[in-house]
Amino acid sequence: MRPDAVMIFAAGFGTRMGALTATRPKPMIEVAGRPLIDHALALAEAAGISRIVANTHYLPESLTAHLAGRALVSHEEEILETGGGLCRALPLLGEGPVYTLNSDAVWTGENPLDELAAGWREGMEALLLLAPSGCAPGDFTMDAAGRLARARGAPGYTYLGAQILRTDRLAGVAEAKFSLNLVWDAMIAAGTAHGLIHRGGWCDVGRPEGIAAAEAMLANV
Repeated sequence: MRPDAVMIFAAGFGTRMGALTATRPKPMIEVAGRPLIDHALALAEAAGISRIVANTHYLPESLTAHLAGRALVSHEEEILETGGGLCRALPLLGEGPVYTLNSDAVWTGENPLDELAAGWREGMEALLLLAPSGCAPGDFTMDAAGRLARARGAPGYTYLGAQILRTDRLAGVAEAKFSLNLVWDAMIAAGTAHGLIHRGGWCDVGRPEGIAAAEAMLANV
């Protein structure tokens, strides 16, 4: 069943952006004339997702105002990381599997959320969108059935920051602040974490130079 809720991760400090995030949160940095958060929101809206939630923490006022009418806000008084942030937002997201989407990337090609929905199958606990890492160390390796394992520094596949995730395992984590890597590892051990290759372009906008790279990618579409 296709999920109908998405968590957009937007709470980070954006320290790698330097002076660009001195007075605004990273999701409000513009790429191709609109804030990064709008690129993420557009994907969710185009995919027809009815429940859109974004978390906030650093300099939240402008982001919260910008999200009004388009997404619900899960504010974090302290950074809870990806797992803790998702866990805190569950009352807003509802039951069942959810999409998660990083707000600091720009995409071309098929909507990544639609790709994930088409690939989601019974028995999966996680479906991560990936790209080949080339000669660089990857995050994961993947077998012929799409099951993931940790790459352990070898070439493999890079996680692009979009996934479908069943949230049941979050209740078993005692800590309030934790990474989703914790539940991914449990799913990998169970053989229920899978990967899917993105058919299109992707650009990380975690550093200032990523802005020009993303705009060049979008200009060539």
